[in-house]
Amino acid sequence: MKTKKQLSQDQTQELLETLKTRFEKNKTRHKGLEWDKVQAKLEANPEKLWVLDEMEVTGGEPDVVAFDQKTGEYIFFDCAMETPKDRRSLCYDRAAWESRKANKPENTAMDVAAEMGVELLTEEQYQELQGLGNFDLKTSSWLKTPADVRKAGGAIFGDRRFGRVFIYHNGADSYYAARGFRGSLRV
Repeated sequence: MKTKKQLSQDQTQELLETLKTRFEKNKTRHKGLEWDKVQAKLEANPEKLWVLDEMEVTGGEPDVVAFDQKTGEYIFFDCAMETPKDRRSLCYDRAAWESRKANKPENTAMDVAAEMGVELLTEEQYQELQGLGNFDLKTSSWLKTPADVRKAGGAIFGDRRFGRVFIYHNGADSYYAARGFRGSLRV
């Protein structure tokens, strides 16, 4: 049974096997990286395994996409082909949620991300992700929105259509069944 921010030994083993299989299946996402080193880092940070499990159980299919030489951290993104299924129909943040007069969504992207322990992908990270494959062909993903855009009442999201990656804007209080968010995690 999962306790707060800690997985059981069986859950940890199952998650590590899932992540290893995904890592080996998608080598183009992390050229030059070795699974044994990634696994050692994960095992030394059990609280990060809990976050990765949250990413997994909500449909994110997390995978290693980079290694930061300066910090010594591996970077994971949600790599599901479409925005994670259990993180959709959310407006952008709490202020947007509170501003809605009617038909409020169940939650917000920023609140769910914080509960999970992930950061929303930035516009730059989303472009990096799209460089690794064709993501969000039928869905879209909220992105970490610059303060000036958010202050004006908007938020940004991205998707891929017509063979191109698009970054759009919308009212932060909007929500759609096909829009969710993708997270990033440093380990």
